[in-house]
Amino acid sequence: MSKIALILCLGCFLFSCRSKKAIVAKKPNTTTVVIGDNKEEIKKTSETSTKVYANATEKYIDVYQEIAQHEMDLYGIPASITLAQGILESGSGKGRLSVKANNHFGIKCHGWTGAKIYHDDDRAQECFRKYKDAKYSFRDHSLFLKDRKRYAKLFKLKKGDYKGWARELRAAGYATDKKYPQKLISIIERYELYKLDKDVLGDSHEAFEMPTTSESEAITYTVTKGDTLYSISRKYNVTVNDLQKLNGLSDTTLSIGQVLVVKP
Repeated sequence: MSKIALILCLGCFLFSCRSKKAIVAKKPNTTTVVIGDNKEEIKKTSETSTKVYANATEKYIDVYQEIAQHEMDLYGIPASITLAQGILESGSGKGRLSVKANNHFGIKCHGWTGAKIYHDDDRAQECFRKYKDAKYSFRDHSLFLKDRKRYAKLFKLKKGDYKGWARELRAAGYATDKKYPQKLISIIERYELYKLDKDVLGDSHEAFEMPTTSESEAITYTVTKGDTLYSISRKYNVTVNDLQKLNGLSDTTLSIGQVLVVKP
């Protein structure tokens, strides 16, 4: 009888161990992603996807295009213009102000009570606004244009007229560089940023007709195999630096079929 009892006890012990082992589950490997004010848990997988960009400008567009479109929806400033200005003024996000202060549009303090950064501009060590996140820089850019009377003419233009916006920005005093409009237009057309405006406007979008102005009469060159910025600069008797400025290039990388402005 004692043997039977011993066997029964041993069986119960082994069954109990197996049961405990069966109900032990590993905690899912999760990570918390914060999007705005919302938190979302997502499962990690062994596979990871990494986006590959041809250059820093393409990455900049991918990261900030939704913010620019959101600002267009709220304030009526073409997303193409906002992004082109950000690309040009922040060096595609690589400039000191954008890296150290999330300031993508070079907006100076002017009564600003928040964090500040000092940077050489027109004068040595001028005061610039510093933001916790780049999206606040984009919002300040929208307010900067919307709240100042000298930019009122901009908002009378069609939202799909990126060329008109580029020209009027300089006319209103946003930039002193005579080539500023062409630089913006070149960036917009090279990266087809006007498509972002069309996405926001939807059915209300009107196709933009090429105006007969100096911008449309610029001399362009289509990059072929073996071309470099240096070889093109020699061909048209301009400097590499001028070519970069005319086309909003942050480096010397070219791609076959790329259209460059060589004479404004």
